[in-house]
Amino acid sequence: MATIIDAAPQKLREFHNHHFDSTVWNDFAFRDDDIVIATYGKSGTTWTQQIVGQLIFNGDPEINVSEISPWMDLRIPPKEVKLPAVEAQAHRRFLKTHLPVDALVFSPQAKYIYIGRDGRDVMWSMHNHHFNANQQWFGALNDSPGRVGPPIPPAPECRRSYFRHWLATNGEPFWPFWENVRSWWALRALPNVLVLHFEDMRRDMPGAIRQVAEFLEIEVDEARWPAIVEHCGFDWMKANAAQCAPLGGIFWDGGAGVFINKGTNGRWRDELTAEDCAEYEAMAIAELGPECADWLAQGRGA
Repeated sequence: MATIIDAAPQKLREFHNHHFDSTVWNDFAFRDDDIVIATYGKSGTTWTQQIVGQLIFNGDPEINVSEISPWMDLRIPPKEVKLPAVEAQAHRRFLKTHLPVDALVFSPQAKYIYIGRDGRDVMWSMHNHHFNANQQWFGALNDSPGRVGPPIPPAPECRRSYFRHWLATNGEPFWPFWENVRSWWALRALPNVLVLHFEDMRRDMPGAIRQVAEFLEIEVDEARWPAIVEHCGFDWMKANAAQCAPLGGIFWDGGAGVFINKGTNGRWRDELTAEDCAEYEAMAIAELGPECADWLAQGRGA
C-alpha cells in the first residue's frame, strides 16, 4: 500500500465530477521545466503556489498567482480556453492539480510538489471554504455545461457532522481522500517528486522555501530573500488575498480573505470526540499503512 515505485506512472482513468475534468491533461504539452503543485485540496496548495511564484519572480509583490497558476483539472473555464492560455505563458509555468496520480498524465519532464495534511485539518479548512461559498460558486460548479454526476450541495453549519459525512462516504461531496494521499506517497522516491507536509512547512517556512528552491533548481537571490519570505507568510497573503485566492476570491462571501483562512492546525480538537478521532486514525492506518499514516498526522518534524 505504501510501496515506493521506480518508474513513471501511467494514466489509468478519467476523473469527472462537479469540479473535475481530468481530460485536460491528455492534451497538455509539457515543457522541460514545468512545475505541478498537487494536493487533495485545502492542504497548502495556494501557499505553495505563492512560494513557487515568489521564487520564480524573485520576490515580486505584484505577482498574481491566482491568474498565472491555474488549477488545470478544474472544469471551468473549459480546456479549450485554459490550454491556449497556459501555452501562451512565456515564464516558467507552475500549475495546480487535485487529482490522484492515476488520473493524471505524469511527465518525467516536469517537477511535482505534493503537500499532505491531516484529514481532520483538511476538512476544517474545507468547511470554511464550502460553507462560505456564494451562489456564484455553486452556479459555476453546478450549472456550467459538462458536469458529470450530481451537483455539489450547500455545506451544513455543523463542522463535526460535515467531517463525519466526509469520512463515512469516502470524500463526499468532494472526492476520495485516501487514494489521493496514497497515490502521491508512493512516488516519493522519484527524483522529480518532492513530498512535503503542511505542518513541517508551518514550523519552518524559510526552511521549506529553501527546500523547494533546491528541488526546482532555482538559485535564490539573497538580496531578495527577506522579501520572498515576507510575501509567503500568511499575514502578507491575508492582507493581499485578492492576489492569491482563485479568481480574486469572488466565489466566497466575505471575499478573498475568507479563502486565505487561518493556516493553523488542530482546530478540530474541541469539536471531534475521542471516538471520532479513533475512527479516523484507524482508517488512516488501514488505508495508508502505518508509516504514511504517521507522516500524514504530524509531518516529519514532530
